[in-house]
Amino acid sequence: MAKKLKTLRCPTCRTIVLAGTEDFPFCSDRCRVIDLGKWASGGYVISSPIHDPELIDELEGLRDREHSDSSSGSGDVQ
Repeated sequence: MAKKLKTLRCPTCRTIVLAGTEDFPFCSDRCRVIDLGKWASGGYVISSPIHDPELIDELEGLRDREHSDSSSGSGDVQ
């Protein structure tokens, strides 16, 4: 039975790349640098919010503190 080669398409230019190549999963260093540039410039974003329970609790605590600080003030402007 013949061994099947693993391939993938380069995320930048969509060229077929073999799994064992030096720049895998990219086809070349050029495509790797282009991809890095997109990350660095904010071209890629996470499309859904992160649902970390600790982070949510922390943000709710900050919101509650801000709300209590603004409502506990006397409202006098000096």
